[in-house]
Amino acid sequence: MKKKPIAIVALGGNALIRAGEQGTIAQQFANTRRSLDGIIYLLRKGYQVAVTHGNGPQAGNEMIRMERSAEVIPTHPLGVIDASTQGWIGYMISQSLYNRLLQEKLDHRVTAVITQVIVDPNDPSIQDPSKPVGPFYKQDQVEELTKKGWVVKADAGRGYRRVVASPKPKKIVEKDAILALLGMDQVVVTVGGGGIPVYLEEDEKLEGLDAVIDKDRASAVLGVELNAELLLILTGIEKVMINYKQPNEKPIDRMDVNQALLYLKQGEFAPGSMQPKIEAAVEFIQKGGKKVIITELDKAIQALQGKTGTVISDE
Repeated sequence: MKKKPIAIVALGGNALIRAGEQGTIAQQFANTRRSLDGIIYLLRKGYQVAVTHGNGPQAGNEMIRMERSAEVIPTHPLGVIDASTQGWIGYMISQSLYNRLLQEKLDHRVTAVITQVIVDPNDPSIQDPSKPVGPFYKQDQVEELTKKGWVVKADAGRGYRRVVASPKPKKIVEKDAILALLGMDQVVVTVGGGGIPVYLEEDEKLEGLDAVIDKDRASAVLGVELNAELLLILTGIEKVMINYKQPNEKPIDRMDVNQALLYLKQGEFAPGSMQPKIEAAVEFIQKGGKKVIITELDKAIQALQGKTGTVISDE
C-alpha cells in the first residue's frame, strides 16, 4: 500500500486570540473550531496531518498573570509556561478536532504530544531577544514596561510587544512517537508554541532553557524530520506582502527559494512576524519539502486549491 504523504499545518497563536478579543477560553475554543477546515480538507485528500500551533498571546498572558501573583505563588520559567500552554491549547485543538471528525464521519482520531525541541544553549538570540509574546502595547507604555526589566520592541508596525529569547530549533525529541502516531491515522498536535526548548548536557541528558521557540521554524524542522511534503502556515494575512503597509505594497502569489532569499536579504519581512515564516519555508524546501503555503486562517481551503495564498516551492 502506498504510504500517505505528510502535511504540517501550523496555526498561529494570534489565530486563537484575535485582534480586539479578550482571549477568553470560550473565544479561543470558537476560533479553534474555525481553524479546522484546512485539516479536514487535507485528511480527505489522503494526507497524514500533524498540527502545530503558536502560543505567543497565551504565553504572554501567563507571564503577566505570574508577575501579578508573584508575591503569593512562585513564578515559572518560560520552558514550563511553554509546556503548560502546549497542554491546554493542545486540549482545545484535540477536543475541537475530535468532535469535527465525528461530525465529518472520518475514522481519524487525535493525540496531543507534549514536545521538547533541542536548541543550542549558546544561540545568539539568548543575548538579543527577538520573539514577541503577549499583547500589543502603545508607544507611551514602553518606558514603563522597560522599567520592569522587559525588552520591548516594535512589531511590524502593529504596536509594541515584549520580546524574549528565541533560539533556533535543531531537533524534535519526540519525533519517533509522532511518526508512529501518524502511521496509525492519528492527527498529531505537536510542537506547540514551537516546543519546549531543551539542550543536551555533556552526558546527553536533557535540560530546560528559559526561552521560547518560533513555531514556524520548529514546524519546518518537524516537517523535515518527518519527510513531510507540505507545510501550511495559517496566519493573519491572506498573502505575503512586499513593501508591507507602504503605499506600494504588493502581494506575492508565488516565489521560489532564490526569490525568497533575495527578499530576506533586502529586509522585506519584519523580524518578529513574517521573517521567521519565510526563513522556515526556505529551510523546509531546501531540505526536501515540496511546497509551503502561507495564508489567512479562514482561507485555508482556497489556498490549498490554489485560489489564494502565497506558495513557496522550487517547482
